[in-house]
Amino acid sequence: MKGISHTLLAYLAAAVFLLAIWWGLALLLELPIVPTPDKVFVRLTDVFARDILEHAAYSLWRIAAGLGLAVCIGYPLGVIMGYFRQADRFLSPVVYLTYPIPKIALLPILMLLAGVGELSKILMIFLIIVFQVVVAVRDAIRTLPEERYYPLYSLGASLGQIFRFVILPASLPKFITAIRVAMATAVSVLFFTETFGTQYGMGYYIMDAWLRVNYLEMYAGILVLSVMGLLLFGLIDCFEHAVCRWQRK
Repeated sequence: MKGISHTLLAYLAAAVFLLAIWWGLALLLELPIVPTPDKVFVRLTDVFARDILEHAAYSLWRIAAGLGLAVCIGYPLGVIMGYFRQADRFLSPVVYLTYPIPKIALLPILMLLAGVGELSKILMIFLIIVFQVVVAVRDAIRTLPEERYYPLYSLGASLGQIFRFVILPASLPKFITAIRVAMATAVSVLFFTETFGTQYGMGYYIMDAWLRVNYLEMYAGILVLSVMGLLLFGLIDCFEHAVCRWQRK
């Protein structure tokens, strides 16, 4: 509990610091495009339940679906590549040739193949996260010396037992780090994809407010998007705290 309270205080201090900078800039510039935080918070309370909540739910659903798909495919693939050297020799060239491609450049292709609806947006999130998951899990497993498996083999351990007691604990920290790193990029790209072929999502809401020259609602949407990112990172940290307890000993 003490560690959690310190973390919350650190986040609160950072929020106060950023709000102070925002307030100072707003008072210094005195421009409509930079309103003071109090005006934005008042507008946010007015429109959150009526408008923003639905858009935030759509964005969170797309992130959750893309993340879930990336984990379901990327983690087993990373385990296979890390444990089986022949599979790694075959699959690594495929991963290395496709990983560097800017995923946002594939958006037109995804829209042509999957349409401009939900599927193309979920697939974009999937493509951003899955490669980092594959590479992180594979590298985590490859760092284990082969000698660590020999006692398990001699004791008759099954592949499932080796995975549960050796591979899974060894790969979880880097797997979670890969998710954490990819999440920021995924949220940024989601904002861009939600400006095409949809009327729901935080990207659509922010751009629509900008086009309507409604700067208060635009800033309110940006605040909500920032809080969404903070909540996602917080959930990842809680998951790491729950499943990687041995790292704190």
